[in-house]
Amino acid sequence: MEDKIEKWRRVRLGDLIKVAHGWPFKSEFFTDVRLGRPIVVSIGNFNYSGGFRFESTAVKEYASSYPKDYELAPGDILLVMTCQTSGGEILGIPGRIPDDGNTYLHNQRMGKIVIKDPARVDPDFIYYLALWPFFNRELYVSGTGTKILHTSPGRIENFEFDLPSLPEQRAIGRTLRSLDDKIELNRRMNATLEAMARALFQSWFVDFDPVRAKLDGRQPPGLDPATAALFPNHFEHVPGSIIPKGWELSRWGDIATLEYGRSLRDYANSEGQYRVFGTNGPIGFTDKPLCPSAGIVIGRKGAYRGVHFSAEPFFVIDTAFYLKPKQPTDLKWAYYELLRFDINSMDSGSAIPSTSREDFYGIPVLVPPPELRDAFGQIVGGWSAMSISNNNQSRTLGTLRDTLLPKLLSGELSVAKAEELAGAAT
Repeated sequence: MEDKIEKWRRVRLGDLIKVAHGWPFKSEFFTDVRLGRPIVVSIGNFNYSGGFRFESTAVKEYASSYPKDYELAPGDILLVMTCQTSGGEILGIPGRIPDDGNTYLHNQRMGKIVIKDPARVDPDFIYYLALWPFFNRELYVSGTGTKILHTSPGRIENFEFDLPSLPEQRAIGRTLRSLDDKIELNRRMNATLEAMARALFQSWFVDFDPVRAKLDGRQPPGLDPATAALFPNHFEHVPGSIIPKGWELSRWGDIATLEYGRSLRDYANSEGQYRVFGTNGPIGFTDKPLCPSAGIVIGRKGAYRGVHFSAEPFFVIDTAFYLKPKQPTDLKWAYYELLRFDINSMDSGSAIPSTSREDFYGIPVLVPPPELRDAFGQIVGGWSAMSISNNNQSRTLGTLRDTLLPKLLSGELSVAKAEELAGAAT
């Protein structure tokens, strides 16, 4: 510790960086329609453990002119400067702009980090400094507002800390980023697995590719003979539609019920192993599940309500439903079938946009034979197992990163020891 004190020196963050304000983009020009226009970064796009989650949050393009100075470059770091929770948990949370071909815009209520002298400070080190709980606490203490807390560029720049040498900064940033890079790799692998599952569902149950192939006298490509035999070789007419022979037009109310979630206060909320779902998806973990096996969650309340799948036991809070099949059915087939319908187009008519159970029960659904649904579930189930493994590893890596970060930034842990732990984990 004495060696650290000798080599590290006390600095003010504003001596190293400048925090730049964003521009007040006008909400009337925001659009959900994706046409490749610039994307306005919002606080909702941040992952509250650091980084962005554009792939799983609402993305708004900007359909008007704007000052070009507010276009962001890949690698730019933004900090959250407004938090709607009284504890200020996300004040200062950072995110890096991805290099994905999109143009991103620097919106108000978030600050952009501008490095004053690259010879004095490493950007990765600054990114993880912003994830330091001590940094968040300082912004919370100095913040203004009651229900909505605010910080400012000046308050961020006033943060004081002990700065290591540039080589050690780089080593700290490299060690922590190696964990985040592996987490991101797992996320991309899971996105690929999900795309494969959706493509297979589309081919089998929407485009009816195997049926059409057999109708033409061809062997369905990519299918073994046993699986191909599960598909009929012709279509049949039913009132208002043409469907594969032997499939059944039904309604969701004939297949399943929607059961209410419960208040999490009924259970001990902790860093348990069971994922907790709300109307927009996973929101945390608990130590006791409400549903003892895999299942489907459907958002019940809110302007945006999603459909989510859990391959393991899970908990559902009271802003969402969970699907309870009336008879044995493959849940993966049911999940991808439900994704085809816009749950947000349903509204119970209450003051808060809500999913109507009665309207849901009336939604028509084309039901393949159970053997075919099971075959789909077996294929996709293998991919799901890989995804679960990736998620479990990512959670372990995230916990390790959160453990190492404060120890590295305070000088309590050497970089060499941290690199050893990170290397073993990845």
